[in-house]
Amino acid sequence: MESHRAHRRPARPSRRRPLVYSALASAVIVGATAAGTAYVKAQAHTGSGAVSSAASATAPSASATVNEEASVEPVVETSMDRAALLAKAMKSVTVEAGAEVSVAVLDVDSGESASYGDGTFDTASIVKVDILAALLLQAQDAGRHLTAQEKAYATAMIENSDNTSASALWKSIGQADGLGTANKRFGLTATEGGTGMLWGLTQTDAADQLALLQQVFGDDSELSETSRAYLQGLMGGIEADQHWGVSAAADGSAWALKNGWLARSTTGLWDINSIGRVTADGHDYLVATLSNGNSTQAKGISLVEAAAKAAVSAFSDSADRAESTG
Repeated sequence: MESHRAHRRPARPSRRRPLVYSALASAVIVGATAAGTAYVKAQAHTGSGAVSSAASATAPSASATVNEEASVEPVVETSMDRAALLAKAMKSVTVEAGAEVSVAVLDVDSGESASYGDGTFDTASIVKVDILAALLLQAQDAGRHLTAQEKAYATAMIENSDNTSASALWKSIGQADGLGTANKRFGLTATEGGTGMLWGLTQTDAADQLALLQQVFGDDSELSETSRAYLQGLMGGIEADQHWGVSAAADGSAWALKNGWLARSTTGLWDINSIGRVTADGHDYLVATLSNGNSTQAKGISLVEAAAKAAVSAFSDSADRAESTG
């Protein structure tokens, strides 16, 4: 299969959170009566918002009051610059001459995301997730379940990366037009379906693939809970010889993914892609990593695995410590 060269588009800016400032408030109230002097010291407690008071029959001197008043400095909570941390981590990733790589990552727990690299890439077989998502959306709209044949195609397409099954479902959804209609609802803005039956030459970028993963694994999705669970299950059942890619960043077998690989006929260079959800250090991450221009399939796999690890490392505890210490 062959297609036009991938066009480039500006990298999407990473979302950054503003600094949050907080300070403890304290006040001393000193009063006097004809019978004697008493004072009440009010102190704010963090968390509960309760205020405690204490009274004494003998008022402290003015100098004692001043001494007891602790100067309170504002406490600054800084948000991490995840894009900068990711860019720093990617410096250790080896990219051979002529190859390109892009990666996007979302921390599911915090909602923070970061991306590296730009441009569009051939999807190769990762588009099979998009094809099945479009089919499930169409079935939902029609108020029906997938047929037994559609399920058989879906299983072979995702778990075994079967191309014949993908072609059958590509036709079923209406090829590029059907994919585009579904992607508008999914929030994908840079993905363009391949011409005719060349679904593997669909063009996409890492940000769009991250948006697709949010449709598959997130609650705020056009897909129903049943549809999401079905797709997630298939992505968690990938056959053994395809246990590579973003899974390299996971703890053990805590992952669900779809890989894509394609040798271009005119150059012999490889497109290698991987998208999915991984769990590392008790956190769930959505990761999409795309590459092209790899001299061999093995080098492309090593590249996307290194990029996935770098993406997750930008959200690790060690990265947080490095950012806080400058």
